[in-house]
Amino acid sequence: MTLHPKPHNTTRTLPAPLGMHQLESAHRRQRPLTPEVMTQNDATTILAIATLAALADGQQDGEEQARIAQAASSLGLSDAEAIVGRAASGERSLASLTASLSSQEARQLAYDTAAAVCHANGWVNPSEAAFLRELASLTGADISAAEDAIAEVNRAAEDPGSQRPEPSALDQLILDQAMLTAALEILPDRLANLGILPLQLRLVHRIGQSHGQQLDAAQVKDLAATLGLGAAAQVLEKVVRRTFGGLAGGLLGALGGMVGGTAGSVAGLASGAAVTFAATYALGHVADQYYAQGRQLSTADLKALFARFRTDADTIFPRVEARIRELARGNSIGNVLRSVR
Repeated sequence: MTLHPKPHNTTRTLPAPLGMHQLESAHRRQRPLTPEVMTQNDATTILAIATLAALADGQQDGEEQARIAQAASSLGLSDAEAIVGRAASGERSLASLTASLSSQEARQLAYDTAAAVCHANGWVNPSEAAFLRELASLTGADISAAEDAIAEVNRAAEDPGSQRPEPSALDQLILDQAMLTAALEILPDRLANLGILPLQLRLVHRIGQSHGQQLDAAQVKDLAATLGLGAAAQVLEKVVRRTFGGLAGGLLGALGGMVGGTAGSVAGLASGAAVTFAATYALGHVADQYYAQGRQLSTADLKALFARFRTDADTIFPRVEARIRELARGNSIGNVLRSVR
């Protein structure tokens, strides 16, 4: 059994990106949140609500709760352990948290951030749905933008594609999908990251089909989870850094760098795109090896392959970064998602 990655051709041409017209309503409706309408208390409170969202499915054990608390602490939430402890014990503090937000813009951002956390692992269970309903009621948030984005994601994730890809075409398919998920990272729409994991799972499913595997959703999700994709702590950190990094007017600097030193910079956005590109690229090639070998690879082999392909992706990303930015330029989540079909 060979565990070495195959060489890949990264020079093939992608379809031209869609134009700037007909942007999705979800993107149009979102209002920028500037330092003038955002206080440090608002930022801390939104981070606390996002932490509760990460715990809302009620399925985290003590170890995962500790990882969530660690992630929240690294993002600047000083009482993360106490918030996680209260949430884990069933004590909901949503009412007091939302009441302390200073503006409707901050309340809207709190809802959008929590919705992104709950949906970013590809599915929402009844506990998460109830959490979001309660939050929507408390904040008076306009939930239509989130619902539009979620509907677009679901349509893309459930679309099986026009035909089963041939094994010989998988290298290009994986590269294209890695670029598309990276493009979602740099869209101005703060809900765009909702599409990343569902598209990664769809890619795994299509690769399995190419190798004659009959897969259900649980099997696909298990492979992604084995490689660390979709964990609650990871989702929390990713969503919050992207949310605050996308705010206009240098909010992070105005708040003393509270949520990560580089999260609000262009370099921070590029870093997020690079991480997502590498994760999608590595996941796709691990799935290719795994299903080609009849699902015989051990967990240790899968993780070793994932690390090796991520390293490959790190060297490829600079060569395709301009194409990723072109895919994202002038586009919305709906346009980007429709381009994968």
